[in-house]
Order: sequence, then C-alpha cells, then structure tokens
Amino acid sequence: MAKILVLDDDQEMREFLGIMLTKEGYEVTVADRPEKAISLCRKTAYDLVITDLRMPKIDGIEFLKTIKDHRPDTTVILMTAYASGETAVNAMKEGAYDYVEKGGSNEELIRIVRQALLRRGLMNSQEAADINVQEESFCGMIGVSREMTKIFSTIKKVADTPANILILGESGTGKELVARAIHTNSSRSAMPFMAINSGGIPENLLESELFGYMKGSFTGAYADRAGLFELARGGTIFLDEIGELPPVLQVKLLRVVQEKTFRRIGGAEDIKVDVRIISATNQDLPEKVKKGEFREDLYFRLNVIPIYMPPLRERKEDIPILTRHFIEKYAHEFGKEVRTISSYGMELLMGHAFPGNIRELENIIERGVAMETSNIILPENLTLTTGADREEVEKPIDLDIPDGGIDLNAELEKIEKRAIEKALVKTKGSKTKAAEMLSVTFDSLRYRIEKLGVE
Repeated sequence: MAKILVLDDDQEMREFLGIMLTKEGYEVTVADRPEKAISLCRKTAYDLVITDLRMPKIDGIEFLKTIKDHRPDTTVILMTAYASGETAVNAMKEGAYDYVEKGGSNEELIRIVRQALLRRGLMNSQEAADINVQEESFCGMIGVSREMTKIFSTIKKVADTPANILILGESGTGKELVARAIHTNSSRSAMPFMAINSGGIPENLLESELFGYMKGSFTGAYADRAGLFELARGGTIFLDEIGELPPVLQVKLLRVVQEKTFRRIGGAEDIKVDVRIISATNQDLPEKVKKGEFREDLYFRLNVIPIYMPPLRERKEDIPILTRHFIEKYAHEFGKEVRTISSYGMELLMGHAFPGNIRELENIIERGVAMETSNIILPENLTLTTGADREEVEKPIDLDIPDGGIDLNAELEKIEKRAIEKALVKTKGSKTKAAEMLSVTFDSLRYRIEKLGVE
C-alpha cells in the first residue's frame, strides 16, 4: 500500500484529501504545518507528498527543496489556488512531479496520483493494467468518453459485415481513423486499404484515379493504368468528402455499389471487383439530396450504417488524454524533456471550443512543445483564444507588426484581458458569474484579474 503525506494549512482541504485518498486505498497521513511534515518525512519514507504552495513561514517551494534534500526519491505534487507560470517552472525545476490547481477535477488529481505511483512502480499489475486500458488507444483513436466508447463498440460490431458505412462529422474529428479501424478489425485487414479525398482532386483526374484508364483514351495515357477500385480489390476503399463527388461520377459510383462492376476510362469491358466502400463527409447530405446536388439512391446505398464522430467540444473528457498523447509524441519528435501541461494551461484547453477539433488540438500542442523551454507547457505557449465572448474574441485581429516584430505574449494577454473585461461588464461586476462565463475557477479569475490589471 502506497504511503501518502498531505500537507495543507486549510483544515477542510486537508480532511477532504485525506478521506478521498484513503477511499482510493492509500495509507494517508496529514499535516497542518511544514515543520510537522518535515519531521514526519525524516522518520518515514513517503511514496508521495501532496503539499499546498502558499503556507505561513515555509512555502511549498521551500518545503519541496527541504524534502528533496532529505528524501531525493520522494515524489511531490504541488497544489495551489493561485496558478502562476513562473511558480510552475520553479516547482518543476526543483523536482516537483506535477503542479495542479485547487478547485480542479477530483478525477484529474486521482489520475495524477496514480500516474506518479505507477511511474515509481508502486502499483500492482492489475491497477496498472486498469489505467493503461483506460488510456490505451483503439486502432490509433484515443478517448474514454461515452461517445468514443460507443464508437469503438460500433466499429467492432460492424467491421466484419459487408455493409457500406458512412462516417459523419466535422473536419478534424478523425473520420479516416475510424475507416482504418473498421478495415483493421475486418476479415479484409490483410488486403489493401485505399483512401482518396473526393473534394481535393479535379473531376477528370478523380475519375482516372478511381477507375483507371486504357492506353490512348486521352492525351498522356501512354499505358493502361489501374484505378483505386482495382488496387483495393478484396480490401477497403475510403472515399473522404463524398459530398463533393461530381454528378457524373456519382452515377459511375452507384454502378460499382449496386453491380460491383465498372469500366476504365476508354475501356469496353466490365471489371468485376469485390471492395468494401466506406465514405465520409462533413456536409449535410440529406440537404444536398433535397437540392438535387447528390443522388438519393447513392446516398441510401452508401449510408447503410452511419457512424457519427462527435466534435471535440462534445467529448471534453478526452482532451486531457489527447493532450498527454500529443505531448509525448512531439516531445519525442523534437527531442525535448516536456512531460506535461500546467493545470492553468489545461484549464484553458478545457474551455476552448476547438472549431478545428482534434487536428487543432494537435497543432496547439505541437507549437507548445516547440516553444517551451521548461519541462511543462505553460499557458503563454498555448496559441488559442479564451472562452468568453468567443465570437468577438475570435474575429481576425488587425495587428500592426513593425519590422522589429512584436511581443506575442503581450498581445495574447491583451486578448485575455479584453475577454475578462467584457465578461465582468456583462455580469455587472460579479466575479463568480464571470468565472462561470469564462469556464474558469473563481480563484483563477481572481489571479488573472490581478495579473493583468483588470479594473
């Protein structure tokens, strides 16, 4: 059983953490003063110490230094109601495992505790397996939300059926990953998987890419060439952005779907083909059918089994897991020691609308890892807007950039300050309501008001 020491001068917080961690199966000791905690650490080797940052006489950083001097192997997690980028850097430099904000998710704190103990090899194999299963990707897709769990289950159910599948969802939600997962889990997995973007190729080229052509059928056709339907024989073809398919090709595709045959451009013979068709679109196909822009019979043939990919804003519980995945990916790729993201930074991500979905989150983390000089991504290295009055904030900002450049962090602080000011105006000065509007905690808003000098 792992031994955890909790240090906090707030009795309610101390008791709450003690009860919560005890229910998780840990042996918990609590202390109300740094001096008492130091004395306990000298007598007992605790596996994990959770300490408040702001305390009288000795603050969390000084306490951290003292503990590391006596017990270098002790894992320390700092907690505070006053998130600060500078403090986070100092904490990580002094050897803190992580830095979390009070008032955050209990589940997030439990996750950090488990990961810290797992890192030290202090969890049994079953506990470790439970965490790994929870965070393990399914065929390249990552998620523990109810929506994603249902999608994983659906993929397993339909993968080995011959039915055509239509994947719906906004751009950047991972529709191609779903298509690949279906193929991987099917009996066709040993055969080819061919993907093509129907909206990214001119009509004449798209037809030759899909169906191939015969030598001499047009200028430049110097030899016979097989199309994707032939190359995918026995496997799967993924038609992305199917809503962009031109009417002429819709007719030809319908024949493939119904009769399993097609002809190359310039060809006279029907070619029989066994291919599983998976389509995807971010458009409203029923509406396009009503307008006569998409064939109704083709729509029903392709939409035998629909799978809806929810936008990231509807599955926010997956944001922390995706964030950690991308941090690991780009830290390894860039050769950096970045291990995590600050609690304030995570809070900003959780409050963001992500119009670009997972693709946008990945770009944000990639930039954050590239720009970060410490081992924790701080808010100033996250390029995104705040949550309040988003329509106004996300309008293009006309910046006058001189030859000497600008201070990007200062410009981002201006945007954040303007959002806070607008929220306070709308709530008639109520910080509690403004914090709700901005999707941040009251303590975080108070800290930012002081930091940015908001009147």
